[in-house]
Amino acid sequence: MLDIHYFRTSFDEVCRRLATKHFTCDLQQVAQLDKARIEQQQAFESSKAELNALSKNLGKLDPKSPEFAQARQQAATLSKLTKEKEAAYKQAEQAFKEAWLSIPNVPAPSVPVGKSDKDNVELYQWHPQNEDLSHAYPHYDLPNFEQKIDFSRGSKVMGAGFPFYVGELAYLVRALIAFFLDSARKNGYLEILPPLLVNADSALATGQLPDKENMMYRTDEGYLIPTAEVPITNFYRNEIFNEADLPIKRCAYSACFRREAGSWGKDVRGLNRLHQFDKVELVQWVLPQESTQALLTLRSHAEDLLKQLEIPYRVLAICTGDMGFPHAEQYDLEVWAAGQQRWLEVSSCSCFTDFQARRANIRYKTSSGNLAFVHTLNGSGLAIPRVLAAILENNHRGNGEINIPSVLHQWLPMTKIHF
Repeated sequence: MLDIHYFRTSFDEVCRRLATKHFTCDLQQVAQLDKARIEQQQAFESSKAELNALSKNLGKLDPKSPEFAQARQQAATLSKLTKEKEAAYKQAEQAFKEAWLSIPNVPAPSVPVGKSDKDNVELYQWHPQNEDLSHAYPHYDLPNFEQKIDFSRGSKVMGAGFPFYVGELAYLVRALIAFFLDSARKNGYLEILPPLLVNADSALATGQLPDKENMMYRTDEGYLIPTAEVPITNFYRNEIFNEADLPIKRCAYSACFRREAGSWGKDVRGLNRLHQFDKVELVQWVLPQESTQALLTLRSHAEDLLKQLEIPYRVLAICTGDMGFPHAEQYDLEVWAAGQQRWLEVSSCSCFTDFQARRANIRYKTSSGNLAFVHTLNGSGLAIPRVLAAILENNHRGNGEINIPSVLHQWLPMTKIHF
């Protein structure tokens, strides 16, 4: 959530900056609800103070005196009124809280202004030396593709978007996960194996609620995680760090579950978009003054994975109109899938400033003893399916063989996949 002091004192700036995001929220109404809850709080506290004073005075009176009877009647009337004012205050507080939590984070001043993904800014591309994409083939059209990534049986067991990885492809997925986690460890991240279900408070803290509730699978116990960002960030919910402890880095592998309502067409063929997929997530908690540089460093960790895999990729600065609800700044990494002749997103690296930390109440004690909110960052390092799609397409040699990137050989019993 935003800093309420910033919201009140820089209201016009908040309105101007949030107007560039694609979310709809009535900031004037939120300001009115904020004013109303303060007025109700003051009315309740004034009535409560008056009741306390009257009750204190009541103890000084003779219980048999007419003054005592009169004062007791006044106290009963005032007590009823105070309870009514307390109820009105709680109602006003709840109305404000619901509206307050619907306000997205403001974009950083450096973020390019735009209306949609068409306005995202390509910063640069990277291509491996001796790149040969002459035999590239759409991965979903490879011969015997369904024998190695079985969508039909996945659909039988659960539904569309829940494939089985079989044999060599299962080995390759496992190798990618191991490579991503080992690389994260070398970059200073401590590995966590998180729960795959989270409660509503956790989803609220990271901003999945209320923004993406329709994108998550819900159970009686909670929500299946759309990303390991949610449980990892909440690992430290309601906790306080020492300033010397920061930055803190964590990584996690998890399955991720997304409903992806409304997805259709060529964008969802094969591995392009799944309801269940594997991903390694990188998360950092940093000092506010260090978050801008930390985001660039985190992004470099994800980029280095693609370089070692020798997959061509590009870096996009995401514009305000395409940015997520809790994001202040965001970069996407997209790999080139030469068979499809299109870019596929495999990582989103983001800074949330103190937005998530305020919702999750994650603070640190400064060297002077004051409490302040940390800044949170995260990024995919990386998402498996589209990385796998790029490997299958770009490394196709035209003879039914697909070369496996050499960096993965240590985890595999083979160096090629045969289709």
